[in-house]
Amino acid sequence: MNGAADRPLARRNPLRHGLAAWGPGLLVMLADTDAGNVVAAAQAGAQWNFRMLPLVLALIPALYLVQELAARLGLFTGEGFGALVRARFGKRAAVLALAGLALATFGTLVTEFTGVAGIGELYGVSRDVTLPVAGLALLAVAATAAYRRAEQAALAFGLFECAFLIVAWKARPHPAAMMRDFFHAPLGDRGFLFLAAAIVGSTFNPWMVFYQQAATARRAMQPDDLPAIRADTAIGAIVTQVLTGAVLVAAAAALHAGDRVRGLASIGEIGEALAGALGRDNALLVFSIGVAGASFAAAIVASLALSWGVAEVFPASSGARRFLVLYGSGLCGAAALVYFAQDLVWLNIAAQAANALLFPLVVGLLVALTARVLAPPVRQRGARHAIMIVLAASVGLIGLIGSAAAFF
Repeated sequence: MNGAADRPLARRNPLRHGLAAWGPGLLVMLADTDAGNVVAAAQAGAQWNFRMLPLVLALIPALYLVQELAARLGLFTGEGFGALVRARFGKRAAVLALAGLALATFGTLVTEFTGVAGIGELYGVSRDVTLPVAGLALLAVAATAAYRRAEQAALAFGLFECAFLIVAWKARPHPAAMMRDFFHAPLGDRGFLFLAAAIVGSTFNPWMVFYQQAATARRAMQPDDLPAIRADTAIGAIVTQVLTGAVLVAAAAALHAGDRVRGLASIGEIGEALAGALGRDNALLVFSIGVAGASFAAAIVASLALSWGVAEVFPASSGARRFLVLYGSGLCGAAALVYFAQDLVWLNIAAQAANALLFPLVVGLLVALTARVLAPPVRQRGARHAIMIVLAASVGLIGLIGSAAAFF
């Protein structure tokens, strides 16, 4: 296998190659701060005050370790996740991994459509208009492979979500209140457990692994780029979870109704959480642009990951056709589901909880590939590897228990 470890070290510009190592980790993390992430965090704050904040922040190490491992595989093998699974575990395992990716992409499309529909309804625009326009825009990007430009523009708009940092700062939550909530998490409440699963699902997504590994492999970097890749991934993990925590704190400050459990009635209520710091008109505009941009970025990144995943698992001659059929069907199904949904908030959170069920499959294959593919000097091992397994198992268990709580 012709990976980075097997390629000769060519003469190169250290600064240029150092900068080239930056991007995939930060991009995939920022794309993960999409409508699904915002709605799940806002629901957690509105319904449970600060009780979910420890979970949001505690996910940072696990998020970093999972994505760093994906980037490490891409760097030292020069192959994407789907290609490695097929080469080492056979086509059936690769198709299973691809099925998980397709389901996760469908869930992401559902959450992005809920965000678009919810924002449209803020301004009196019907789903009859917003959903077809969003669907056609995404299909056009996929059909023309114009991912990069659309991705960059969407992420630029998605940075408006940083306004939640301002609101969280102005809310000035009291440390004692946070500590009280930390020690009073209602672990026996099914609604709390289900929302915890949604938080996990909004943080971890199979397309993140597929994307970062393939994007790292395609950059043809050298082994000495690993520190820059790690820094890129670490900063991305911290930024996305801090933004998520800021959304939670802002929603808790603006929407939490004392001891009474109260969920969001609509996606538009999240925009109202910004009103105290930015003024109502500015708040709704910033919220709308930020969530729409981040949602579109997530849809683009997920779509690109699916496109690469299909190409890795199936021959190039049929990969493009299979992708367009699969993607087009997913777009239509997601748009239809959102169009007929009565409660966009609940649909969004349910889609996030479903992602949590896919987490063990992807991480299990990721850890297995590390043991089978990477040479001992670059393999994750020792205490770091043990911590990775414990954290990943704990996160997966939270997702499974929380998702099951909705049905039992």
